[in-house]
Amino acid sequence: MSLFVSGLRLPFDAPDEEALALAMRQCGLCEGTPSLYRRSLDARHGKINKVCSVRIDGVDGEEAFAQRLQMPSVRYKKSEPFVLEPGAAALGHRPVVVGLGPAGLFCAYILARYGYRPIVFERGGALEERDGAVRRFWDGGALDPECNIQFGEGGAGAYSDGKLTTRINDPLCETVLQILHENGAPSEILTQAKPHIGTDLLKGVVGRMRRAIETAGGEVHFRTRLTGLVLRGDALAGLRVDGGELACERAVLALGHSARDTFGMLHEAGVLLEPKPFSVGVRIEHTQAAIDRAMYGKHAGHPALPPAEYALSHREGGRACYSFCMCPGGTVVAAASEPGGVVTNGMSSHARDGANANAALVVSVQPEDFADGTPLGGIAFQRKLEQAAYAATRSYRAPCQTVGDFLTGRPSKRAGAVAPTYPAGVVYGDLTPVLPPFAADLLRRSLPVFGRKLRGFDDSEALLTGPETRTSSPVRIVRGADMSSLSIRGLIPCGEGAGYAGGIMSAAIDGIRAASRLVSEFAPL
Repeated sequence: MSLFVSGLRLPFDAPDEEALALAMRQCGLCEGTPSLYRRSLDARHGKINKVCSVRIDGVDGEEAFAQRLQMPSVRYKKSEPFVLEPGAAALGHRPVVVGLGPAGLFCAYILARYGYRPIVFERGGALEERDGAVRRFWDGGALDPECNIQFGEGGAGAYSDGKLTTRINDPLCETVLQILHENGAPSEILTQAKPHIGTDLLKGVVGRMRRAIETAGGEVHFRTRLTGLVLRGDALAGLRVDGGELACERAVLALGHSARDTFGMLHEAGVLLEPKPFSVGVRIEHTQAAIDRAMYGKHAGHPALPPAEYALSHREGGRACYSFCMCPGGTVVAAASEPGGVVTNGMSSHARDGANANAALVVSVQPEDFADGTPLGGIAFQRKLEQAAYAATRSYRAPCQTVGDFLTGRPSKRAGAVAPTYPAGVVYGDLTPVLPPFAADLLRRSLPVFGRKLRGFDDSEALLTGPETRTSSPVRIVRGADMSSLSIRGLIPCGEGAGYAGGIMSAAIDGIRAASRLVSEFAPL
């Protein structure tokens, strides 16, 4: 067991050693080994503090000691390493994982580690090939529908800020961070309250994890798309993929939120799907210097302070407008995966050293907004917005408008102080026609609210680029408590595409749980 001392507040530029010493003093300890457990910044109320949690090892009788102190900030916790106990049932064929985004990657990694030699099918390319396809598209080349920001090794998360935050409180968070660190992620992710890797470093981590899967006997097949299911009654007997058919009785579906054709195939095959909420909107850009000044005041630019980030939300009449996937020092990127549609997203490197800050600014969409009698109505809703944006620019360039013009209903003719970072180019005009009316209206009402919460957020020269449509999957592949599909035995839907995660961390955890489900039932191969 270890002692944990939380809520230690220090000046933002104080060295970590001061937190260790403060924890020992608060506990009245002269012996023990303190180490930094978590570190965050609190920039509220006009004062910036570093807030730390410290772990203390080597204290005799930690549980009794913490109880005697009776201090809410001091607790004890038993360290429990992640260990699985394999089952005894025989698995007739090697398990298959479909998709190599965060959920599929972590699922296959755990299966390989425990001797199950998984076969992985990924419709996109390996990272080196994928980087080339993405860059060519951003430079004006053709879109590759099978290899782009949405599809390929690492999934959509490989082109993001690499955020490792989640609102779920799950002990597997520590396991995910440790695995990432073992595969080359910087050690700081183990102590940051809001860890991130950055797209530049994350790609290297993904490649190392894939090679570890292969070294342990797994196989990864790129440019291989799932095209059908082979069923025996209501049980899975195999998969049809580009190039052939493979027998298997257990397959993990980690498809990602943009596998629209695959969702359609599953629906036709009788897999139980249901529509789920998601959000749509725009990307908003400010200069990073402006966000730093708004958050840090006179301390903006201090070398001890990281590029500032924010989270904003406003609710009206049962609908929410909120910031999402905020990328300090980042870039707005072209993220289309279908011909004839414009999609925006955000990305930043580990250093977060770009001139602009960007975030999705989105409005919630409920199934009743797109009900069409099928579980796939949300896909049609997203596609309509993406195609409207393409029609507005007659290209993969994105519609762009200043906040001032958006709020007053005037088409923009040029940018002001904030230069757009969207790599495929922008066309200035009016974003209203490419957004649902309810979303445009709530965005207009929310921007001034956010400006009162964060000074300058609604500055007239801040920039809006859109549409942002791929915030999460519009479909859920319904599963039971054992993670298996309720309609097809042997199918295990998991991750963001299946509707059970939102972001790298929660998707990775869901992938680990899917692997754990297989390990607990079957013996290694």
